[in-house]
Amino acid sequence: MKLETHGSKYLLRFAVNKRPQLLLAALRESGALGQREDIHWCSPLVKDPLGAYREYKDGAVIRLLCLEKKVPAPLSDFWPSRGAVWDALATAANGRPILLEAKAHIPEAVSRIKAASKASIDLINKGLALARSRYTKKSQADWSAPFYQYANRLAYQFWMRERNGNPSSLVFLYFLNAKQMKGPATREEWLGVTRLIHSVLGLPADLAHFGVYDTFLDARRLVDLM
Repeated sequence: MKLETHGSKYLLRFAVNKRPQLLLAALRESGALGQREDIHWCSPLVKDPLGAYREYKDGAVIRLLCLEKKVPAPLSDFWPSRGAVWDALATAANGRPILLEAKAHIPEAVSRIKAASKASIDLINKGLALARSRYTKKSQADWSAPFYQYANRLAYQFWMRERNGNPSSLVFLYFLNAKQMKGPATREEWLGVTRLIHSVLGLPADLAHFGVYDTFLDARRLVDLM
């Protein structure tokens, strides 16, 4: 097995396709799902008709989650094309969207805006500013770096939930004990990272009110990586 297969993408693919009950339990524990709420995974699926473990972005996300008639505020007015590529997508009770971003080691959390054109950058900054005004108390923090990916996932959740009225959940899934990636071994280590991110972005400690949840899953329960 190559080293890159030990990262968050591999672990998530394994969890969704081989150990969905473990992932379900972790989501319920975090509050992202109700205690009796089930989940239907839409990606990444080994038997995806468009290709094994396909990840989705832009309008393909809306179609995959069957939300074509539930997004009166078009994504194209809020964010440029080639936007967020989601690690996993699912639906819960009554088709409620679940958007998931996974991490197995701390460096994955660091990113900055990569758009090149002025039009794209301007639209992104406008979307980030709108989301920031909803999640924070008058913060003027720069959301374009160094935690841009975290910020743009929050922006997408803002667009989905606040602009379009869909009761979506945004899940940040943190794997513990991804030893080949030298990832954190405990929740406390990951929570230290999220506290730093929230501090830099001007966010409150708890975002559950906005449908945003931190979920933890021990990689050792999925597969022996040694």
